[in-house]
Amino acid sequence: MARSTFSALKDSQIDLGQRIRRLRLTRNMDQQSTADKAGVSEKALRNLEAGRGSTVETLLRILKALDYLQGIEMLAPEATVDPLALLHSTKPQQRVRRPHKPRRDDV
Repeated sequence: MARSTFSALKDSQIDLGQRIRRLRLTRNMDQQSTADKAGVSEKALRNLEAGRGSTVETLLRILKALDYLQGIEMLAPEATVDPLALLHSTKPQQRVRRPHKPRRDDV
């Protein structure tokens, strides 16, 4: 992975942490009460807010404690259905199809 990619990831973590901190402050909650409500340590919350890495579980717990689970919808939106694709298929796709490799007999 390129060095700039690591830098961009770190910047994204810091930005996410700052947004969570601002959300917590707009809810008028301190770090200790937010951590207690989320069931995580205060240090885990501080690490998340500082962009020093965290787990997905900690992120979800904090968002739930801040009553902001709709934020998950923005991170990973539900795939929309293409109406034209529905005309051609009878049931939703269950697996990814790989391209067919030609057999040795076909070559």
